[in-house]
Amino acid sequence: MASDSTIAQVTMTLAAFAATGATPRPSGETLQQQTTRIITGINAQLKDPGLATQGAWELVWLALSDANANMAFLVRSTNGSNEFAVVARGTDADVTDILEDLDVGTVVPFPESGSPTAIAVSKGAKDAFTRVVTARSIASPTPNATLAQALGVALKAAPSSPQPTVYLTGHSLGGCIVSMLAPYLQAQTLPKQPKFAVMTYAAPTAGVQSFVDYFDSVPWVINERQNNAYDLVPHAWADLDITTGWYPSPGPLATEEVKLLIESIAKRTKGNVYVQPGSLCLMNTGYTSLAEKLVNKTTQDFLGQIAYQHANSTYLELVGAPDVPSPPVVTSMTPTFGAAGDRVTINGKDFSQDSMVDFGTFACTERTVDPSGTKITAQVPNGSGVVHVRVTNTLGTSPAVAMSQFAYGGPAPVVVSSVSPTSGKVGTPVTVNGSGFAAGATVHFKDKPSDSVTFVSANQITATAPGQLDVQQTVNITVTVGKATSPTSPDDEFTYTGR
Repeated sequence: MASDSTIAQVTMTLAAFAATGATPRPSGETLQQQTTRIITGINAQLKDPGLATQGAWELVWLALSDANANMAFLVRSTNGSNEFAVVARGTDADVTDILEDLDVGTVVPFPESGSPTAIAVSKGAKDAFTRVVTARSIASPTPNATLAQALGVALKAAPSSPQPTVYLTGHSLGGCIVSMLAPYLQAQTLPKQPKFAVMTYAAPTAGVQSFVDYFDSVPWVINERQNNAYDLVPHAWADLDITTGWYPSPGPLATEEVKLLIESIAKRTKGNVYVQPGSLCLMNTGYTSLAEKLVNKTTQDFLGQIAYQHANSTYLELVGAPDVPSPPVVTSMTPTFGAAGDRVTINGKDFSQDSMVDFGTFACTERTVDPSGTKITAQVPNGSGVVHVRVTNTLGTSPAVAMSQFAYGGPAPVVVSSVSPTSGKVGTPVTVNGSGFAAGATVHFKDKPSDSVTFVSANQITATAPGQLDVQQTVNITVTVGKATSPTSPDDEFTYTGR
């Protein structure tokens, strides 16, 4: 664990705030509109006394780089401790996108570090760093300023005693970026020369040995990297190959497809040897925190477990901090097909009165949010095809999920939301729940059709498990109605336990 658990709780909470409003609305926002929404959401969280930050921090500066590539913000304490924190978000993407898109096949000089000798970092990390340090705020308390300029202004206005401390923190690629921002800011001529502390979470590597040698020679007050022992991302790019042997019991074990994916990603270094800076603080070494439903030996479960182990909420749990407020979540919708002008009920959680609804890339102009925060009644806007219905507020946008699809003109999208039981022998009767089912539907267990299917309703079908060549495997159950087949997900998995 961290040398100071309170500092870990505060810095990880600030790092989690960086995910606020991470993407524009599906129907579109200008950079300024998105920035304003992010600022509103972060300010609300900073004022929340129930979080680890205890309402004792205020926003000083925030900037979003062009094309929403990177975001960083600066906050200061309001409790007299004379502390500041620089937080980076990094690229908004899922785990595999982060690993595949970061250019680590080329190393480039990093003179901005202030090192008297040449040091090198990956081109991808350097590009992200450059976007952050050149970004200017367009709607923050320190307008039209870069990060270094905003920090200088804030320090100039700060008291001389106690000596100011600047924390640098970030989760995932944000942690990688702040490991470069730290020496860069340390090298600046700043008022009241502050102390610097670095606390990163789940950060992939930024540089090679020359970068680490210089970084670790700088007099940091704290120089720690906090990693979940079963998070794949911080193993990039130093020792990514060891993750092909994950996960321990109860799983999931890596499939051959997963092993090939990890091996191909690891080769992107093209022989460059990357090293992590700082003191390693490992958490969850006993693999006691895991997504219990994602333990089957399937590619989907493995990737899902990676996402869970890497998530902000998991890291907040591991450092003992309260979870931060969540963006909206859509769980279902009725009806799931119709025409523009129809009314639908959207079910979910964490809906707020300022929630906005999008049908694909079209904005819904008429909506009513129930005071419970679990239901929205909306009028369908113009559109075509099958689209995801998503809800956005100042904390972010709901994920696109199969159960929130709407089909213009019909028929209803076919979706499997759960199966029961989730395991059994050949011939086991299985209840399949979802939506869009119809009489005459076929049910497949992997590529084998069930020879006994009973249509119960548009939301339920029963089917017996057909024989398989391998009766000790986990398969996806899919339902086909006409030409439409349900997409696969961990929710439709069935594990054979024999004949």
